[in-house]
Amino acid sequence: MNATAMQPTRSIRRTRGFEPAAGLLRGQIKAASEARGFSDSRVLTHWAEIVGEEIARIARPVKISYRKDAFGASLTLLTTGAAAPILEMQKPKILERVNACFGYSAISRIVITQTASTGFAEGQVAFATAPVAAAKPDPVVVQKATEAAAPVRDETLRHALEALGQNILTRPTKQKGI
Repeated sequence: MNATAMQPTRSIRRTRGFEPAAGLLRGQIKAASEARGFSDSRVLTHWAEIVGEEIARIARPVKISYRKDAFGASLTLLTTGAAAPILEMQKPKILERVNACFGYSAISRIVITQTASTGFAEGQVAFATAPVAAAKPDPVVVQKATEAAAPVRDETLRHALEALGQNILTRPTKQKGI
């Protein structure tokens, strides 16, 4: 007998370097989303792109329910009580956009669930607020950062260094003893 034939076979793990975290968690994410009826997690992961920022700020998809006796599923959305009337008027638009994501009429109706932004387990979703406009930087700080990064030839690197310089020059100084 050949000596190599008697050795136990080993599975060799072949990797091509680092694996993305999303790839490592893909199975767990799929199982969790399927438990809520999301056979395709695109509705969860790309919600703001599907319905738009305005609607995504006031509503989150909670689950998709499939009925045995009817075609199409029900999409349940979570929102606050104050935003529910606005969302109610947007139902046809949301339905059209979600079905466009699926490529067919997968969703036949939308159910709106109202709750406070902090409440029961499902209601503890933090709804996004309107973005705050950034304050104009101090011209003196901008000039100092531009002068410090001026010798750098690469334009992309120079702009990044200018932004870093502005952040450093505008950060609050640390107080001793804190």
